[in-house]
Amino acid sequence: MLGLCRGRRKFLAFSLFLLFIPALTWLYLSVGNFQVRHLPLSPLEPQSSPLIGGGGERQALELRMREVEEENRALRRELRQPPLSPSRPQQQQQQQQQQQQTGHHGNRSAPRSNEEGTGDSGRQRHKQVVAAVAGNGSECAHQPVVDKCETIHLAIVCAGYNASRDVVTLVKSVLFHRRNPLHFHFITDSIAQRILASLFHTWMVPAVRVDFYDADELKSEVSWIPNKHYSGIYGLMKLVLTKALPSDLKQVIVLDTDITFATDIAELWAVFHKFTGQQVLGLVENQSDWYLGNLWKNHRPWPALGRGFNTGVILLLLDRLRKLRWEQMWRLTAERELMSMLSTSLADQDIFNAVIKQNPFLVHQLPCFWNVQLSDHTRSEKCYRDVADLKVIHWNSPKKLRVKNKHVEFFRNLYLTFLEYDGNLLRRELFGCPSETDHNSENLQKTLLELDEDDPCYEFRRERFTVHRTHLYFLHYEYEPAADNTDVTLVAQLSMDRLQMLEAICKHWEGPISLALYLSDAEAQQFLRYAQGSEVLMSRSNVGYHIVYKEGQFYPVNLLRNVAMRQVNTPYIFLSDIDFLPMYGLYEYLRKSVVQLDMGSTKKALVVPAFETLRYRLSFPKSKAELLSQLDMGTLFTFRYHVWMKGHAPTNFAKWRTATTPYRVQWESDFEPYVMVRRDSPEYDRRFVGFGWNKVSHIMELDAQEYEFVVLPNAYMIHMPHAPSFDITKFRSSKQYRVCLKTLKEEFQQDMSRRYGFTALKYMTVEHNS
Repeated sequence: MLGLCRGRRKFLAFSLFLLFIPALTWLYLSVGNFQVRHLPLSPLEPQSSPLIGGGGERQALELRMREVEEENRALRRELRQPPLSPSRPQQQQQQQQQQQQTGHHGNRSAPRSNEEGTGDSGRQRHKQVVAAVAGNGSECAHQPVVDKCETIHLAIVCAGYNASRDVVTLVKSVLFHRRNPLHFHFITDSIAQRILASLFHTWMVPAVRVDFYDADELKSEVSWIPNKHYSGIYGLMKLVLTKALPSDLKQVIVLDTDITFATDIAELWAVFHKFTGQQVLGLVENQSDWYLGNLWKNHRPWPALGRGFNTGVILLLLDRLRKLRWEQMWRLTAERELMSMLSTSLADQDIFNAVIKQNPFLVHQLPCFWNVQLSDHTRSEKCYRDVADLKVIHWNSPKKLRVKNKHVEFFRNLYLTFLEYDGNLLRRELFGCPSETDHNSENLQKTLLELDEDDPCYEFRRERFTVHRTHLYFLHYEYEPAADNTDVTLVAQLSMDRLQMLEAICKHWEGPISLALYLSDAEAQQFLRYAQGSEVLMSRSNVGYHIVYKEGQFYPVNLLRNVAMRQVNTPYIFLSDIDFLPMYGLYEYLRKSVVQLDMGSTKKALVVPAFETLRYRLSFPKSKAELLSQLDMGTLFTFRYHVWMKGHAPTNFAKWRTATTPYRVQWESDFEPYVMVRRDSPEYDRRFVGFGWNKVSHIMELDAQEYEFVVLPNAYMIHMPHAPSFDITKFRSSKQYRVCLKTLKEEFQQDMSRRYGFTALKYMTVEHNS
């Protein structure tokens, strides 16, 4: 009985202690210097940085009080129940979407940390929390802290089309969890630089800086090393980062492209504070038996310390490495080992391990949850007891998502979540941190502020200035234009509902194609699976697929056309639409017409007559004679003759039936033919979105620039039937849509008059008379 009473008194005292925490905190804030530290939920958790006030003293105090009260409530919940598993990215994505809709951005709670890395049980965590509250967590006082506004530097080697696509998932996972400014250092070939520079320029993520370093200039430093690894010469580039990166950069986190983060990268950055003595490399032990040399008979790996270390995640102290003459160190080691090993099997990892074998003092061993290596036959499952303990997942097997692991479903789902995550949601501001001036962003904001939000056509006008995240060359592309300067690229744009047209177009057009696809992140992955599963598409390396990610309520048809046009590397472009099939042999016919009509020295727009069918199954005419026969039988029609005759009437189909030579036609109001022009022709006007006047305005500008319209007598294309687009439905059902389109037309004509003067007056006169 006496023991029970004592137990109740202890429980009562402990409860009173918890209740007095807010009061004690308030007193501390009142008399202290307002340097409030985040109260960790575990004695091993990194502390968050002090809140940097942006307003008056009273506001700063209120913010800190709310933060402390929230942490106290969380602490009391932790004591009452077992620790909750971390929220999944899907849940945070839903929360962020709700925040964007309501205009609020809440601060996320600090991620948990378990610096020992073996996955403590719920009871152990509970004891750690109680110890922290009771003041028994002395380790907390020595836990390294990353300042709230400290820039974290990341270096990534990336080369080629596929790696450029893979690195986006890594970047998304880092941005999803981050709270600090980031500076990405990409060592790239020209292909990856072109893709990633465009992507980050259009992504416009606040507090993110990107620099590129030409890998071709570094090849000579490592090209002498024979390498059997599938990464090729780029798999050796991490050895020369001390030379490639700026001399004033002191430390950097180096990552492979097949990494996925499950926590804030600032936690890893904080580990630099734990380096002691001459430690300059932070690495996780290799989790396979590769360097033990017992995988198969006569297996002879490079020398390594124990199991060796994996270089998928590296912490580099660059300033110390340079002082230690790192370049000379690894070169001498590599030269000596290559005398007997002849080549590397695991690229830079072999050489890093050989250096560490001789100089073990260089390495600071990281807990293995900082690089959980998901390849077959690894010990990765010993790095954690629960998947909630994971920090970084490394898909370092050639099998990637098909790797064997008892938790592979969890890992795969986490990866796929970031793969399909809406990248637009990652355009989050880091409040309280000064950032470098982004002139593009400033100019965009200034332009948007000048728009009148009460204007009924505000959304139309705003769409003209919307910056859409763009990923060029989503799939491998390889094409060198013909040397005779007659080559022509088919240009088109599409959304997910027209995907089925791709194979048919590739069968009809053997030349290069440039396509802009308007997709969400999830749809982009569906397209990737569709393309990789198509023998027709995979057999073509001369088709450039450029993803323009969805944003806003309108289909930015002319932006898509411009994106596709800009990526053309042939002297001529054939401006088509995705629901048209060109006649067989049109590619070669257009190239011959370039010579015949002297396209190189004259401004001509070659018109390809357009027809349509209402039949989903059509015996496609193989000649003009067959087409005329089907036209007479009613299987084919001149394009839009029954709803929009003005669009193609100037082509003069009656004359085309008997024509044997090219003939010239004059521009008329609402003329919108499909044409081949030089690559340097004017772009489409972005103010026209969705349905209406998007091609008409472009043809009008060609005429204003004195292009001559010439109809080809033996060329044709056929429009295939499909369900009406969402935009044409809006045009037909919304009076305001039609009113705004009319307003935009008038403004475009006025702009034409200002640009082209007297020449453009006819456009306003014709429109007024019609």
